[in-house]
Amino acid sequence: MIKEMYERGMSISDIARELGIDRKTVRKYIHSPNPPSKSKRKPRKSKLDPFKPYLQKRMLEDGVFNSEKLFFEIRQQGYTGGKTILKDYMKPFRETAKKKYTVRYETLPGEQMQVDWKEVGEVVIEGRKVKLSLFVAVLGYSRMKYAVFTVSQDQEHLMECLIQSF
Repeated sequence: MIKEMYERGMSISDIARELGIDRKTVRKYIHSPNPPSKSKRKPRKSKLDPFKPYLQKRMLEDGVFNSEKLFFEIRQQGYTGGKTILKDYMKPFRETAKKKYTVRYETLPGEQMQVDWKEVGEVVIEGRKVKLSLFVAVLGYSRMKYAVFTVSQDQEHLMECLIQSF
């Protein structure tokens, strides 16, 4: 294209201005027998390369995806690079893990309800400390949730929570 423009009578300066490139580049293209090919760069080594097997093990086998934690761990092993390169490296692994661990149970209406307890702390009732628990129920079809705090996880409280959840 540059040679054609030159052969039609355009000056080197005009060609350079129109294409937004340097005059020396235009001159190089005009005087070369073949169009110059782009030289391929050698892939550079990353400061992270020696730590990639360790990071893969921590992410894929141990399920650790906290970049701050992994950054601290590889720093202890001699890593001198930055956090951004680590986060960029971790991104595809995180996306794969998110897809991998999402499991939904599809049920028909009225077929299933999942329930669970969680101890969430302590409260003082009549001068004594009592463990505070959270009861949560989720309907399988609609995903409707019911949650209530209780002071016990015994059978009596379980039955009351189940009755109230309907």
